[in-house]
Amino acid sequence: MLNAVQMVPATGRMRPGSRPGPHPERVSVRRMQPDDYPMVAERVDAWSGGRFLGVALPRSFLQHFADTSLLLLEDTQPVGVLVGFRSQTSAEIAYIHYVSISRACRRRGLGRTLFSHFFDLAGSMGCTEVHSIASPVSSSLIAFHRQIGFEVVDGGGFAHGIAVFADYAGPGQHRVLFRKRLAAVPTPTLAG
Repeated sequence: MLNAVQMVPATGRMRPGSRPGPHPERVSVRRMQPDDYPMVAERVDAWSGGRFLGVALPRSFLQHFADTSLLLLEDTQPVGVLVGFRSQTSAEIAYIHYVSISRACRRRGLGRTLFSHFFDLAGSMGCTEVHSIASPVSSSLIAFHRQIGFEVVDGGGFAHGIAVFADYAGPGQHRVLFRKRLAAVPTPTLAG
């Protein structure tokens, strides 16, 4: 399991149409710390073209979910973040709340690497599913989720050609709910 200072090598996988991937020895993933917040907010703002919403990623997330929030580094430079947590209501579910990858680093397998680390972390906590949401107009994010094995959950609504949960994020704010079932982690048998 990751700890606060442990750096874990990461690997990127190429897909057709992708840019050259990262060199595994230059890429690492570590848990975020509350002190990372100013840097994360600045980077995410730059990566999103100035559309960073502090409401979507307040400092409190890094204070209370640091153990399950990840920072992706290439040559020690931050190039991606993932903020997630284990559900307090359904302990078997982990939830990915926020993800951002540097625009210059997209389509190189780094998002897949970041998600893969979160899947491993969630599995090590006993989670059997990971959930995430996206706006139905975010076609590239929807495609990415599907490429890495998420399924779309039927929410009873339909918008922009995909199943949605109507008004999920407020009136008129429909969301696509994704679910990925994690591979079962073998339970050790005890001699008895």
